[in-house]
Amino acid sequence: MLVVSNVVFLQLIFSVLHKKVFLITPPFTQLNTPYPATAYIKGFLNTKNISSKQADLGIEVILALFSKSGLEDLFSYIHGKELELSDNAARIIALQEDYIRSIDSVIAFLQGKNPTLALQICQDNYLPEAKRFQQLSDLEWAFGEMGTQDRAKHLATLYLEDISDLIVECVDSNFGFSRYAERLGQSANSFDELYDELQKPLTYVDQITIKVLQKHFEEVNPELFLISVPFPGNLYSAFRCAQWVKQHYPTIKVSMGGGFPNTELRSLKDPRVFEFLDFITLDDGEVPIEELLENIDSEGRDIYKRTFLLENNQVVYKNNSVKADYKQSQLGTPDYDDLALDKYISVIEIVNPMHRMWSDGRWNKLTMAHGCYWGKCTFCDISLDYIKIYEPLTAAIICDRIEELIEKTGQNGFHFVDEAAPPALMRAMAIEILKRGISVTWWANIRFEKSFSADLCKLLKASGCIAVSGGLEVASDRLLELIKKGVTVSQVAQVTANFTDAGIMVHAYLMYGFPTQTIQETVDSLEMVRQLFEIGVIQSGFWHQFAMTAHSPVGMFPEEYNVIANTNDITFANNDVQFTDNSGIDHEQFSFGLRKSLFNFMHGICFDYPLQDWFEFKIPKSTIPHDFIANAVEEGNSREVKASAKLLYIGGKPSITNFIKSKKGKSWKMSSLIFHTKKESYSIQTGQEEGEWLSEILPELSVKNSKLLTFQDLQKNYEEAGLENFELFWQSRIIQKIRENGLLIL
Repeated sequence: MLVVSNVVFLQLIFSVLHKKVFLITPPFTQLNTPYPATAYIKGFLNTKNISSKQADLGIEVILALFSKSGLEDLFSYIHGKELELSDNAARIIALQEDYIRSIDSVIAFLQGKNPTLALQICQDNYLPEAKRFQQLSDLEWAFGEMGTQDRAKHLATLYLEDISDLIVECVDSNFGFSRYAERLGQSANSFDELYDELQKPLTYVDQITIKVLQKHFEEVNPELFLISVPFPGNLYSAFRCAQWVKQHYPTIKVSMGGGFPNTELRSLKDPRVFEFLDFITLDDGEVPIEELLENIDSEGRDIYKRTFLLENNQVVYKNNSVKADYKQSQLGTPDYDDLALDKYISVIEIVNPMHRMWSDGRWNKLTMAHGCYWGKCTFCDISLDYIKIYEPLTAAIICDRIEELIEKTGQNGFHFVDEAAPPALMRAMAIEILKRGISVTWWANIRFEKSFSADLCKLLKASGCIAVSGGLEVASDRLLELIKKGVTVSQVAQVTANFTDAGIMVHAYLMYGFPTQTIQETVDSLEMVRQLFEIGVIQSGFWHQFAMTAHSPVGMFPEEYNVIANTNDITFANNDVQFTDNSGIDHEQFSFGLRKSLFNFMHGICFDYPLQDWFEFKIPKSTIPHDFIANAVEEGNSREVKASAKLLYIGGKPSITNFIKSKKGKSWKMSSLIFHTKKESYSIQTGQEEGEWLSEILPELSVKNSKLLTFQDLQKNYEEAGLENFELFWQSRIIQKIRENGLLIL
């Protein structure tokens, strides 16, 4: 029997647990799926054989708080304070035993582990109900289309939000499920307010966060602690975590990166930031992190890539590394190891069908391309590398990563988080998915490009695409041109119709208040949106008021857009820029009416309401013809086929039977071809020569072939087979039927 000394045993344990790098996402982002930044970095570190561990503190803190023991502690804490309670808080506290008894079962249900609980949740006497449930009377009509599981998820979400309201009122006013102390990070030109907050004792939520973090540190003991901060709502907790590490592990280097620093901290000057951090890295994190690790390993080395640090009590930016950033193909597959993927919870906050995809179900996150292939929109941060530098992957690499993640996570749902997924690459990826026979469900953000033809949309649907989101922004051709969006309203209508007809849900990002926008253009934009929903080519949307950012063309050259930037002295964050619109129009006044109308349009009602009914102030009548969108969609139905167009057949191989047809003493050799689709079978009859040619050529048009035939190739093949009148045959009902069932022109 092998005997191992205690010392050796402890060394073995340490060697297993010790990781060179520890990565976290601080509270809070999404409840249903991990934010992917740490998984991307961990995947890269794997390619360098650098050991690492990652953690999503957001979901861990939520699960610690929303548990039986967590609620017991919460109610005990509240009882220990002398508070003037609102009626809502008093009701929740009075029902605390019901909350404590039900919380673990509800969380398990939202994790997908206890589906039968849905039947009880949907009964009126299971969940304790407070203020959030009052909105049910307004939404009751929507539940007619929701199944038991969905309705139960929504009710369970309201139950959690009631508890959240109690926390906000009695425990921590900064609490939020997908953001924490967000106001401290938004447009924080100075570090003063956040710094002052960090000098205060830990909040109740902070204590839970630090307890979770401490457990990880006791296990990991890293050399480099990396904090990914994607949003303003993660910033406060990020600094709290860094503060605790500096106090308890002063020799460990702490670095911050992610979406928030990349956009907001490029003008950083305040040295107090580095009381909490050693480094802040910008843009793609792989080479900056690699240089930090080499500096840690080599004392005296002073080489950095896009990194802020403190020297002689001054903030300095160092970019003296000669290493080029890695190609996207070299970064490895995102690695979700260490993340408790089975513990994320799916919630349905609102009935908006696209917004629920952000919170319901777990999605593996991938990108098709780095940056934006368009890169011209004037409201966008196109001056920054994460948008400006465009580099696509190949379809083969994307599908390799899809297959690897399906194998590792057991999940076949993918959210492509591109700035705008490139149509040509989407087409290639869809073909590769079909060629490999991968079963996958995916959605992505796009531009409403005219290249999204009806047949391309059918191909994307066949590969597993269920939804797309894209920016219509201001539905005005003048403003779309000023934005440099590269689309027109008519084009958007045609493209959204193509997606909808293919069975792919469409979500539109909508904007109001863009510089120089008139009241008439706002009203006309609403009418465009009304028509898009009325004819059913858009199913989901969201209005947001224009915000000017420092790194966009509007923010950099405001005078060109008739606005005045109200600039402050920047020592900390710099992104959102306050401005004065020289038009003098109060765009904020439209906010409620636009959102209220959209809520109704999304549910197929109130299309006949005059636009004036949505506003409490006088608006001009729309100048848009009532059938503008319908006509635009109809105009987009062109059947002209270019000779260079590629042909792809994604239907099944037909069976063929030859027979003789006789009539009035004459006979013809005929063929009957039987096709089987997933839903039905259909047959066509044609001349025997055409039938035999079809049965042979269709398999050659499948995804299994390495090279797609062009329309010109098809015509040549037809004529070489001794057949005549290709144009007539192509326009026949036979070809039309096959086109409806899988013969695509790309």
